[in-house]
Amino acid sequence: MNSRATIIGLISDTHGLVRPEVFAALQGVSQIFHAGDVGPADVLTELAAIAPIRAVYGNTDAPGRADLVECIEDVIDGVRIVVTHGHELGSPTPPKLVGAFPKADVIVYGHTHQQLVTKAARRIVVNPGAAGPRRFKLQPCVAKLYIWQGQADVELIPLGVAVEE
Repeated sequence: MNSRATIIGLISDTHGLVRPEVFAALQGVSQIFHAGDVGPADVLTELAAIAPIRAVYGNTDAPGRADLVECIEDVIDGVRIVVTHGHELGSPTPPKLVGAFPKADVIVYGHTHQQLVTKAARRIVVNPGAAGPRRFKLQPCVAKLYIWQGQADVELIPLGVAVEE
C-alpha cells in the first residue's frame, strides 16, 4: 500500500490486558478500532496513548458502558467499515457476517480469538485475533487495516509470547 494510506489499528479480546508489544505493533496508526471484550476502561486509556480509539462491547463487557457501542459503522476514503464483536451472531463466520452487514466493504469482528482474514468479491472480513491473555493455544495478534483510494488491505501482526505462557 502507498505510504499515504490511512492506517487503522485493529484489536480485539484484550480481556483487561494490554500487552507491551501492542504499542510497537500498532505504531503509526491514525486510529484504533477495538472489536470487543475490552475489559476495564483503563484498557482503552492505555490504547489511546497510541491513537484515538473507538470500541464495541463484547459478551464479557458490562452492558451500558458509555465508552463502548454496539457497532461501529464508518466510511473512510470510500471504504465502508463495520466493527462488531460477533457474539450476537452466535458463532460468527465470514458468511454470517457478510449476511448481517451486506453493504460493508470491511467487517472487523472478534469473539472467536482466532485471527482470520477472508477476502472475496472486493470484501474483507477480518478477526485480528485475541490480543489479551493467551487462550486456546492461539498466538496473540493484532492487525493493521490499510486504506488507499477506495481500496483496503489487512496485515495480521502476531504478538510475541513468553515461553512460560
